[in-house]
Parts: sequence; structure tokens; C-alpha cells
Amino acid sequence: MERLFFTINELTARAAKEANSMSGYVAGSATSEYQNMVNRVYDTVEKIKEKKPNLAEKAQHMAERYSRKLAEYFNAYYRNEASCPSILISGAGNFPVRKKEKQNSRRETLMNDWKYLENYATKIEHLLTMEQPILSGDAQAIELLEEKLENLKEHQERMKAVNKAVKLKDTAKGDEQLKDMGYSDDQIKNFREPDFCGRIGYPSYALQNNNANIKRIESRLNSLRAAKEKGNQEAENKFCKVVENADIMRLQLFFEGKPEDKVRDILKGNGFKWSPKNGCWQRQLTANAKYALSRVIKELEKLEETA
Repeated sequence: MERLFFTINELTARAAKEANSMSGYVAGSATSEYQNMVNRVYDTVEKIKEKKPNLAEKAQHMAERYSRKLAEYFNAYYRNEASCPSILISGAGNFPVRKKEKQNSRRETLMNDWKYLENYATKIEHLLTMEQPILSGDAQAIELLEEKLENLKEHQERMKAVNKAVKLKDTAKGDEQLKDMGYSDDQIKNFREPDFCGRIGYPSYALQNNNANIKRIESRLNSLRAAKEKGNQEAENKFCKVVENADIMRLQLFFEGKPEDKVRDILKGNGFKWSPKNGCWQRQLTANAKYALSRVIKELEKLEETA
């Protein structure tokens, strides 16, 4: 299993240490601390791959996201700590009080980021208790879709930030921003290398495609939330009982006895499948499924007329 790591700005980490401590900075210590934390998460992923192989891909993706977000946190933390020295280091004379207040305010925000990362690492551990892959009928479906949506939105903002950095006239400043995001020198070089159309950074179609995925997931989430809030619904017609099962997100048709061949062909032709477990014909509960149900009823009525 490949373990993905991002770049920690060692120069900023050293500056942060020197601004707040009399002791010297140990070269590479910031990177080592970061990689140790990421490795602990990847060790959990190894267990998930062994015990829950159906969740391996998701766990790997989450670990990579954790690795990236942790690098961003460390770089932001060191940059903030280096922004204003401790009064013990600089002395009381002409101490920049307002700058220190700004630094302390930023520390509060960074503490929230740290808590988020701790919770996210715990989420990865919790994958070990999950029994199913991600499906609309899963108990965790809404939570997992929300997480996917959050990932897509973060990726969108990250692509925008990369494009902004690579287009800065001050190349050194742009590279510094990219390093703070955790990108290596090779990755930065690739961002600055024009493609066959002369574009640098992320092309516009990448942002457009990702934005389309954001809208798709938002739509699915809204539909799923609405169905869950509505709860299970039942109705009957002269052919069968219809159940909108919000618990497992299935539109279910219950017939008395086994339908004849022509009826089964109509059901299959409209996307319904027999579920031995639930004793019914069903398909995923969506707007398309409800439209398919109306077609089934019309076709059954025509079949009845010709009988």
C-alpha cells in the first residue's frame, strides 16, 4: 500500500521554534512528527484492508485526505507561530502587541482545525465497525455523502488556490504558498508546466467537472434527506401493495402470489428485481423509480384489457 505524504516547510518550522524557544531546532523534526501521525492512520488502513476489504478504497482515500489536511495544518501552525516572537525571546521593548493579538486569534482557529483532524482520524478507525459498502440504503448513507460532498468542495477550493498561486507575478511567493499547501518541488514544477493548450495549474474543465459532481451529490443528498424525513409510505392499487421503504431506500411492490410471466416481464422491463429477502419486487427509491411504477401500472392495465 502506497503511503502518501506531503511537504512540511522545514524553514518555517525552524523559524517558529526560534521565535518561541531558547532551545535549538532539530532539523527534520517537524516532518518526522507529521509523518509519524500519518503513519499511525495508515496502520489503521492496513487493518481495514485485512478485515473490511470492501471499505479499503474508502479508507485509503480518507487517509490521503488526512495526510494532506494535516500537512496544511502544520504549515499554517508554524507560519503563525513564526509571525510574532514570544516576549521572552524579543524582550518587552517595542513589543508588537497588536501582532501578538492577531497571532493569538489565529491560534484559536488553528485549534479548531486540530480538533477536526483528531475527529477525522477517529472516523477512519470507525470504518472497522462498518458492515456494508456505501449505498443509499446504508444507515450511514447521509453521513458518507456529506463527507464526499465536503471532499469535493475542499478539492474545488484547493484547485482555485493552486491556480491563484501559480498565476502570481511573484513566482517565489506563489511557490511558497504551494509549499504551505503541502506540495513538493516536483508537484509545483508540474503545476507550472504548460499543457498542450498552454494552460498551467488546473484547467477550467477540471473545476467545471468537479462542480458538476458537487451539484450531483447535493441533489442526491437532498432527495435522500427528504425521503428519510418523510418515512415509509404505503399505498395499494388493484395489482399490488406499493411501499416506499425509506429505511433501505427501495420502492417495493408486493403481489399476492407469484405474478404470471407477462407481469414479471413488465416488472423486469421497468427495472424492478425480485428480492427473496424482502419477498417483493423492488428497485432503488428515486424519482425515476416512481415514474417507472406509473408505467408498470399502465402496462398492467393494458394487459388486463387484452386478457
